[in-house]
Amino acid sequence: MRVEDQTVRLEGDLTLEQATRLLAEGNAAIGSGAAAFDLAGVGRVDSSALSLMLSWRRRAASEGRTVTFQHVPDSLHSLAKLYGIGELIA
Repeated sequence: MRVEDQTVRLEGDLTLEQATRLLAEGNAAIGSGAAAFDLAGVGRVDSSALSLMLSWRRRAASEGRTVTFQHVPDSLHSLAKLYGIGELIA
């Protein structure tokens, strides 16, 4: 994860193994003003990726802000649809 101009660029897998670390790093980035998460560099995903995204949205909302998600992989869109939350990560 790296932050450039208020955009968090995620790289590698978004799976349960990385979730705790990524949650903390993403929350810190939001606290520093990040407004978008770019998932173009993401590899494997599982349902914990959805949990991360929703957690980051809640964190931003708690500060009166919003975050957006860019270049969400098709596999993650499919998971979101399966869980009935597709509109929350669009």
